Amino acid sequence: MSTCSHMHDDALHGVHQAADDQQAIAQRLLEAEQACSSTGSRLTPLRREVLELILLANTPIGAYDLLARMKRESERPAAPPTVYRTLEFLLEQGFIHRLASINAYIPCCHPRAGHQAAFLICQNCHQVQETSASPLMDSLAEVAASGGFTAQHSMIEIAGLCQNCQS
Repeated sequence: MSTCSHMHDDALHGVHQAADDQQAIAQRLLEAEQACSSTGSRLTPLRREVLELILLANTPIGAYDLLARMKRESERPAAPPTVYRTLEFLLEQGFIHRLASINAYIPCCHPRAGHQAAFLICQNCHQVQETSASPLMDSLAEVAASGGFTAQHSMIEIAGLCQNCQS
């Protein structure tokens, strides 16, 4: 599986950075801080901690799993509403994606405006691969327009077995 990289051409790629690649994770956190500064928002210590935990996770991670990890590492853990607000901020900034089918979060490898992604989710090992959904979104927009419908949001998630789990 390929690791998350900013230098891909929307090809299918894994979303999880190797947790032991501290330099890459530090770079992603620095990029998030710079992106927040450029929009006038702040990557607060809590926002940074939640983003780092998502970057360190080997598989998609749920909000309560994040809370459990935060409790182990802090004397004063955050309350669930605070973590949910933090996740909403990270989603709005494009730093993470929410996988609705499994109610979990993954890092976005390439935050950018207008980014539409499609996800392949292995039901066995829980690894996720991401690719650009632009061609699919164009087709779906045509279908919606033919019915006089204006889509507000769409998420493409495909559940199945990855190549490793099939063997």
